[in-house]
Amino acid sequence: MTLSPRILIADDHPMLLRGLEDTLKFNGYNVIASLSDGATALQMIKELEPDIAILDIEMPLLSGFEIIQKARLQEIKTKFIILTSHKEKGFIAKADQLQIDGYVLKDEPFEELKNCIEAVRLGNCFYSNSFTDIIDNQVKPELARIKQLSASEKIILGFIAKELSSKDIAQELSISIRTVQKHRTNIISKLELSENEVALKDWVREFQQFL
Repeated sequence: MTLSPRILIADDHPMLLRGLEDTLKFNGYNVIASLSDGATALQMIKELEPDIAILDIEMPLLSGFEIIQKARLQEIKTKFIILTSHKEKGFIAKADQLQIDGYVLKDEPFEELKNCIEAVRLGNCFYSNSFTDIIDNQVKPELARIKQLSASEKIILGFIAKELSSKDIAQELSISIRTVQKHRTNIISKLELSENEVALKDWVREFQQFL
């Protein structure tokens, strides 16, 4: 009789999904479902109520983050581990914000995922070492800089996220182009970005969800 937690896994890459399932079973884990899209994964989480769900972030129909948000709104008791290749600050900041139970990178050895599962089943959180380093040294300072932005600057960033030009933003807000450009300069300074549009647009792509 197995004492393993009931585990559901979801990843949209068939070979990775099959490899993960086989490795988990070989190590004595009880895999009760293996899915390749987010919507089906969420439905099966509702029906099967696994102890742990191991999810990729980017999947068709629903992302791993969206599954977790919807499951928690419905007070599903499943614990969630993100298993991903993403090391970008924006993804890690989102995982931290959602207080996900575990976050492990795919390029780490299986032992790291095993340690994560064991920690989570005991009610603890477990994150890859690189996750903690990025949170402490990159994400937290970035979020602190966001708090320095004024309401007007956040609105300007919202339009930049939509790839509007300074002229278009000025028209939308009924202000002068010069005012928009002044806001851009202040934003770049507060966020400690290099003086170019590419750096600002890259930042917006990662962090607009926190504005």
